[in-house]
This record gives sequence, structure tokens and C-alpha cells, in this order.
Amino acid sequence: MKHTFWLPLLIAFILFVGGIGAFMFYHYSALAQRQAMIHEKGQSVMPFDLSQTTHIFKKTDTGGIQQVIAKDPKNTQQISLIRMHLQMEAGLFQKGDFKDPMTLHGNSMPGVQELSQGAKNIAISYIDLPNGGQITYSTKNTNLVNTIHTWFDAQLSDHGNDAMGM
Repeated sequence: MKHTFWLPLLIAFILFVGGIGAFMFYHYSALAQRQAMIHEKGQSVMPFDLSQTTHIFKKTDTGGIQQVIAKDPKNTQQISLIRMHLQMEAGLFQKGDFKDPMTLHGNSMPGVQELSQGAKNIAISYIDLPNGGQITYSTKNTNLVNTIHTWFDAQLSDHGNDAMGM
């Protein structure tokens, strides 16, 4: 009798664990496919080589800092392309133009609509870094700070191994 009681529980447990495993496999497989697509499609939006660069996203109390750096600090070609691109993007973002991120990540990318509409309330500035470039986003609007953080999270997820958070 004892075995009859435990057998359905054991079967339910095995099915539950198997279902979680299948879900996680599907989730990570879909994520890996999306990251590969973003890496490949990145060439149409960014002039630098994603394989030779790293995107860095640092959330701050007032917004965030986005950096792109060359993996090889002596690769002046990649550094020049990074700087040119980020400087141009910062200028577009200041005007509320987030079309490039939407081209790469999709029109429904978390945060871009809100950032486009709230750009006038965000100080967006660019500076050169020794091995790349940096865009800083700063606002006193708590909702926009949260939106910047959400946007950074989406980019971190999409860029996978090409990016890192701080």
C-alpha cells in the first residue's frame, strides 16, 4: 500500500522537473537564437565589429552610462568607428530619435518609446574613452531613470556575450 501512495507523487515530481527542464531549454535556446540574430544584424546598424568590441551598461541613480570599447586597445580602426557611431547616436538620442536601436532590437524594444517621448527631460552626452566611447544618460525624472534601466536590461539580454552590465 505504501508504494501505491508514493508512486503517483513520484510520477508527478518527475513530470514537473521534466517540464521545468524543457521550459528552460526552450527559453535559453530562443535567447541564444535571438542573441545570434542581434550579433549578425548589428552590422546593419553599427559600423564596428561586435566580435571585436564590448558593450558595457552601467545603471546609475540618475540614469546610466553606456560604453562601447574595443577588446584590443591598439585597434585604432575599431576605436574610431565606435567613437563616430556613439557620437552620432548621442546626437540622435538628444532629439528623441531612437530608430537605430529599434532597427536592431525591434520596435517593441522595452523603453525606446518612453525614451523618445521623454528625451527633452534627459541630459544625453558623449565622450571619447581611450579605447572607445561613452554615452551618459541623466535625468531627475524617476520614471525615466527606471526606463533607462529597463532599456539597458533589454540590450544586455539581446547582446549576450557582446555586452556586460556593471
